[in-house]
Amino acid sequence: MEKSLPLQHLISFNKLLQRYEEMAKSEDHYLAERARYILDLQAPYPELREGFTDISLLEKHSELIGLLLQDTFSPLLGDNEIKAASLPYSEVIFNASNRFKRILEAAGPEYHPNLENLEDGISYIMSCVVILNFYYGFHIDFKRPFFYNIPDANGVMRHYRILYNAEFIEIIPNGTPIKITQEDVDQLLVSIEDLEQWKKKIPPHSFISKGFVISNMFDVTAEYAISEIKSNLIVKDYKNNFLEEVEPIFKSLFSLPGLQLGYVKYNPKLAQFENAYFDGIKSFILQKKDHENCGTSLCMQSYKKLLRESKLFVISNVERAYKRSGGIAPYKALHDQNIKSALLAPIAKKGRLLGVLELVSDKVNDLNSVNGQKLEDIMPYIVSAALRAIEEEENLISAVIQNECTSVHPSVSWKFREEAQRFVREKFLGNNPVFKEIVFKDVHPLYGQIDIKNSSQLRNDAIQRDLMIQLSEVKSVLSSALEEKKLPIIEELLFRVINHLDDIKESLHTNSEQDILDFITHEIHPVFEFLSKKEGLLKEKILRYQSQIDMGIGSYYDHRRNYDESVTLINEKLAAVLDKGQKEAQLMYPHYFERYKTDGIEHNIYIGEAISAEGNYNQLYLNNLRLWQLQMMCELENAHYRLKPELAVKLDVASLILVHSSSMSIRFRMDEKRFDVDGTYNARYEIVKKRIDKSNVKGTEERLTQAGKLVVVYSQKQEEIEYLRYIDFLTSKGYFNSEVEIVELEGMQGVPGLKAIRVGILYQPEKKSNKTYTYQELLQELKT
Repeated sequence: MEKSLPLQHLISFNKLLQRYEEMAKSEDHYLAERARYILDLQAPYPELREGFTDISLLEKHSELIGLLLQDTFSPLLGDNEIKAASLPYSEVIFNASNRFKRILEAAGPEYHPNLENLEDGISYIMSCVVILNFYYGFHIDFKRPFFYNIPDANGVMRHYRILYNAEFIEIIPNGTPIKITQEDVDQLLVSIEDLEQWKKKIPPHSFISKGFVISNMFDVTAEYAISEIKSNLIVKDYKNNFLEEVEPIFKSLFSLPGLQLGYVKYNPKLAQFENAYFDGIKSFILQKKDHENCGTSLCMQSYKKLLRESKLFVISNVERAYKRSGGIAPYKALHDQNIKSALLAPIAKKGRLLGVLELVSDKVNDLNSVNGQKLEDIMPYIVSAALRAIEEEENLISAVIQNECTSVHPSVSWKFREEAQRFVREKFLGNNPVFKEIVFKDVHPLYGQIDIKNSSQLRNDAIQRDLMIQLSEVKSVLSSALEEKKLPIIEELLFRVINHLDDIKESLHTNSEQDILDFITHEIHPVFEFLSKKEGLLKEKILRYQSQIDMGIGSYYDHRRNYDESVTLINEKLAAVLDKGQKEAQLMYPHYFERYKTDGIEHNIYIGEAISAEGNYNQLYLNNLRLWQLQMMCELENAHYRLKPELAVKLDVASLILVHSSSMSIRFRMDEKRFDVDGTYNARYEIVKKRIDKSNVKGTEERLTQAGKLVVVYSQKQEEIEYLRYIDFLTSKGYFNSEVEIVELEGMQGVPGLKAIRVGILYQPEKKSNKTYTYQELLQELKT
């Protein structure tokens, strides 16, 4: 028993014995005799009336206590009633009914009944409320349900609600009690968390609880489980530990320890079942498949029940159904997973199927049409949860689409929200609003790119190799066909194949790829199809040729696949590094950022007072962002060269930054769903961006961008001074070597006078490594 309670519990039968004393005076002879008999039994043991705290006396006097309580615990009802004598809100239990004893025995010797919803510290306050009501005469509602959660012999958790009969309890002050006024009670009622305040008004051990209560218990497992399922389905997010939280509740509801829960989504557009992506949840219908057409995953009867009638489909004996059906779906899938009985419950809204809840068990008849009715009470909540999951998935998909395809960057989303709110407000007022263009004035641009070197030539080389291999294979097949059939038309096709081979042997011309693919698709493949109808070596050769064709493009794709996959890996890696760096940069000062993948990664940044909803812009933030961009370009270069050994095609990259001296305006183009510079003068900036990486050093044939070097293009002297200062700082931190050069660019039409700083990048083959390499040293290192 808890020592710090305001009540000292004494187990006593005084009030019960007082009732018997009244009965002994009854005119009813039988009742009077019965009462005197009980009083005589107790008389030699005064401690049973005076009260005791020694729990061992309960065992010592258990037989006598059983006789004292016989009238309140009828032996005739003991096998049905769940009942015991106890101390209030305590683990002390005695004189349990036969049924309660069996329940406790099934739970095992390690189990001890505990009140499940009696929180720490609340027992003191509950005792205080009892004192305020039964001694001081206040009327405070303290009724709340209490439960025992007790596992049965199969390990299924069962729930029992407790109703206390406190008829045989006395509340007696232990000394002189403190006077308590209505004002004191009012103060306590607003201080439920202030335990010290309660202890001040009603100190520990200030009262004695003399007597016992009768605990009447009722099995409310089904009601409890349904309530838990409802609350879980309403408020929980099931992206994580779905089975861990929900499956045990279903086990309690059905009293089946071997029950398992599954779920499958329904895609009405494709008429197929699909796996849901909850943690741990799986579909027993689909087994290990990600999706399957409903017509092949269900039989005719289950298809009709689930999809057309939205009714429960019951398989109480899977083994029998499997044999009778000849092993068709869904019986085969369930049989292969050693499932013995199953309930498939359609989750539908107004006849529209959303998914199927799957309940399966490892025993025949565990799940049947009778206990399947238990789902009726919770199905509306399952439907609501399924609809919410679909809505959340749609929102997530929309967010991904917006982020990947038509994103509004978080730094400027406030401006769009302002305009959207104005639009909605005007429409609500009955006006015909037009969504105004979003313009940010006086912002400073930053542009950077890390481009794959010679990408066009490398792609052409890959195409050329694939076409030559394919033409050579076609030539081989036609040569064999000519030996076998001696047809002039085959000889003519062979002649044209050889001409195509000769035509692309040195280089790939502009129209060569399409001409060759058209020739192979429309003239060669039909002939091959005809020739392959007859069995023999020629057919085997044609089948071998066809097995090497990529069905998506109808041609060989080995070298192009290697090139494309290498480009994709580079783009994904660089985009991930840049996006991570951007999150950190946004914390310095909000700015608009966009990046897009080409043969490499390009990015645009705009920063200024207009971009940030909070304002407080300063030139310092532009300088800071320029320095961050330089550092980030070096990190992107390093990320590429750490990735390079994994690439099928060892592609090189070259990096460039374009500096623009003056601010500009940017406007959101509604038709293109992107920002663009605003005004004719600012269009010059866009022209430079498109052409700059193809320019040469003035007076030479030397390309401006080079592998292993970062290029900073500018037009003003102050920009040169600023960036040389940043480069000097980053050189000291190991980002660059001392090879810095300033070059002039060959003039572009309408854009004269551009200059560039080129500086050698130092590489760290491993992250956090102190060892650095120049580009040439790195190449040598990678070769060894």
